[in-house]
Amino acid sequence: MKILGIESSCDETAAAVVEDGCKLLSNEVVSQIDIHKEFGGVVPEVAARSHLEVITAVIQRALDQAGTDWSDIDAVAVTQGPGLSGSLLIGSIAGRVLALTKDKPLYGIHHVTAHVYANFITDQSDGSELQLPTRLPEFPILALIVSGGHSQLVLFKDHDDYELLGQTLDDAVGEAFDKVAKIIGLPYPGGPSISKLAPEGDDTTIELPISRLDNPYDFSFSGLKTATLRAAQAGVGGDYQTPSFEIPNRLTDEQRADFAASFQKTAVQTLVDATVKATNEFAPKSVVIAGGVAANRLLRTELQSALPKFNIEYAPPNLCTDNAAMIATLAYFQTQRAEPQSPFGFDIFPSWAM
Repeated sequence: MKILGIESSCDETAAAVVEDGCKLLSNEVVSQIDIHKEFGGVVPEVAARSHLEVITAVIQRALDQAGTDWSDIDAVAVTQGPGLSGSLLIGSIAGRVLALTKDKPLYGIHHVTAHVYANFITDQSDGSELQLPTRLPEFPILALIVSGGHSQLVLFKDHDDYELLGQTLDDAVGEAFDKVAKIIGLPYPGGPSISKLAPEGDDTTIELPISRLDNPYDFSFSGLKTATLRAAQAGVGGDYQTPSFEIPNRLTDEQRADFAASFQKTAVQTLVDATVKATNEFAPKSVVIAGGVAANRLLRTELQSALPKFNIEYAPPNLCTDNAAMIATLAYFQTQRAEPQSPFGFDIFPSWAM
């Protein structure tokens, strides 16, 4: 069964074809990072217009790369939420029109849940030679979902049966990376910038706090972000009234690297501690990480080191960030359990919770 997936929830326009929920036939992504860099973050109106400009071409390239035409496609899957309203709207319209005109079943997909399903892609024929997992995760699966908009621990008992153990109470970890990067003068997006610089710094130089919450599986990164700001203000000889925009020019290169290393170490430790605790309590058969921050190398190595009994296989970085392959993969399993949706009554859910 071949499914065309379409993803446009934020600032990537993506289309992919996946066969039988595990074989990657194509994966096309057009990123808007360069467009949004000058603003220091995603501008929703700009993102929507950019999707509109390229989505038709991206879908056609995905079909061409997969060596398929519409007679080979069995269903269309599109991100229904959560995400930016304008961005979701562009993708949903494209999916609805294609489902109608090509007479294909249509499936709406939850973007955050789909991130977990990047770990189900174990085969490929798209020529990209990705280092994919060699086996499917086994249920029950403990999933750490971490991105710019989400930080959650979820226990999946089956494909359509999961329990949300905990989530961020304020900033998502990816958002905290972006904000701290801006504080210390690193470019957007903050995750890759901090991860690249951190190995040059000393992660013991700045002592930063790990939040302790009533629910040990919840997260809070607002305090960590503020603590980093206060330490940076002190580091340049100021106090809490020192404007944050003055800090980057007053930090030395050595200080900047130390802040990157110390912040990343604390953020990663926060995530690993909660995941290890949940693993010990719920005894899953598999542990996976998902979302854009799942590409972070320190998180991968620290989690594997903390869970030596698990041979954790990670999805390649370009399947951790937003992509349509994960949308098509989740849709395959959804076709086994749910009826397709009507293109006429199809709606988007920008704030769709798990």
